[in-house]
Amino acid sequence: MTSDPPPDVRPITLLQQRGIEAEVLIPFIRRLEQEMGRERAHAVAREVIAEIAREQGSRVAEALGRADLEGFTHVKDSWGGAGGDLTIETLRQDGERLDFNVVGCRFAEMYRGMGASDLGFLLSCGRDFALSEGYSDDLHLDRTQTIMQGAAFCDFRYRLAHEAPLRDDAAAEGGTTA
Repeated sequence: MTSDPPPDVRPITLLQQRGIEAEVLIPFIRRLEQEMGRERAHAVAREVIAEIAREQGSRVAEALGRADLEGFTHVKDSWGGAGGDLTIETLRQDGERLDFNVVGCRFAEMYRGMGASDLGFLLSCGRDFALSEGYSDDLHLDRTQTIMQGAAFCDFRYRLAHEAPLRDDAAAEGGTTA
């Protein structure tokens, strides 16, 4: 379990963290694209990012001392509470389901501003499935669209394993774009 930072140290938001990561990862992935080709470079990046996200999900469950759906609402709440980086509309939140839409995403705006709209899904949205897997084998995410891929909103539908089968994300990295 992590301790609180000293009073004079302010933790950074998730958006700030992704921005710092992007400053290094975007040029690195662009170089990999040149060396390995786009498809292989993105596959390697996707595998590494998923491994990191699974570990982060595991650490969150450990820090919370639980790995149930109700505990995972703390994760969702931290996304929306990050200074308005995500605007979240909760549709259902109970012991069986956690359904919400992200209707505003400053992450998409950030990647667009960095000239990397094509990498935003890979660097941010692609983490969501692996994070939930790391948090609990019993937690499954069903998502069919993201703002990063050009949709009007992201549809997050979390269920316990016995509630619904896991479905792949909408066209993974190569979803529709507007």
